[in-house]
Amino acid sequence: MKNLTAALVAASLSVLINPVQAQQASLSGSQASMSQQHAHAVQAGYTFVRTSRGVNELVEAGELVRVSANQFVEIHNVSYPYAKPAVKTLIERLGSQYFNACGEKLTVTSLTRPIERQPANAHSDSVHPTGMAVDLRIPSKQSCRNWLEKTLLSLEDNNILDVTRERNPPHYHVAVFPDHYVNYLAGESGQSREYTVRRGDTLSAVASRMDTTVAQLRAANGLRSDLINIGQKLVVPGSGDFASASGARVIAASAPTSVPQRTVMTELEHKVRPGETLWRIARSYRTSVEALRVQNGLRNDLLRVGQVLRVAMDES
Repeated sequence: MKNLTAALVAASLSVLINPVQAQQASLSGSQASMSQQHAHAVQAGYTFVRTSRGVNELVEAGELVRVSANQFVEIHNVSYPYAKPAVKTLIERLGSQYFNACGEKLTVTSLTRPIERQPANAHSDSVHPTGMAVDLRIPSKQSCRNWLEKTLLSLEDNNILDVTRERNPPHYHVAVFPDHYVNYLAGESGQSREYTVRRGDTLSAVASRMDTTVAQLRAANGLRSDLINIGQKLVVPGSGDFASASGARVIAASAPTSVPQRTVMTELEHKVRPGETLWRIARSYRTSVEALRVQNGLRNDLLRVGQVLRVAMDES
């Protein structure tokens, strides 16, 4: 696998964060990448289950959840169909986007595996026993392979996961960083996120990684200086948290009290093109996936080519 940034990002399903990486993402494997996956699991306090009973105990505790087949995802010959909740969410969202792009189901071939059930060629640093990894079947169609690899590498570029194309047997091994992905989804919907300070972090570095500013971090956390401590939990404001507040102050200061203020909204129409996802459309119009869902009564991320979406734009 690949060398990733030394400072892991607590990233968010779909505004992308901007981590600094040592090397461009690729599908090749490396010892450094396996070590990083393992280190992430250890740092997060994940349990490496040794037995089938251990898997059941984590399921009962709610640390692992069942991943079920649906109209977009196929679960093929998986002995332990369980994963971290964030991994399940990623599979479901990726599955709906893949189906929209390729017209076929995303196939999962492995999820949680206890240590006693690991194959003989499993790496000693494998994170399958933690429930943070998923193996995906390699599509037979070149166009579908291209789409899936491009999408997974894009997520790897943003430190959401680490993907490798394995040869024996052929599959994509995807190690998901659950805390990064949860925050990535929160950022996509404009919600506040949480970041736990790690060794070597500075307030400026955290602001850069989380696509915000030092001033906003100070305001959101009541900080009087840039001093932060290892283990400290910082609130990272969402995209709308400060925009609405600052906008209200500007209006109050500049507008006569006798003149009512109105928000002028312009509604546009967007026709879905082949390969487009709800996230890409939201990003192009500087809105959120959640806003598009609400405006169009969508229950999931599935789109049809030619479908017309309503997009509300603030023109005030």
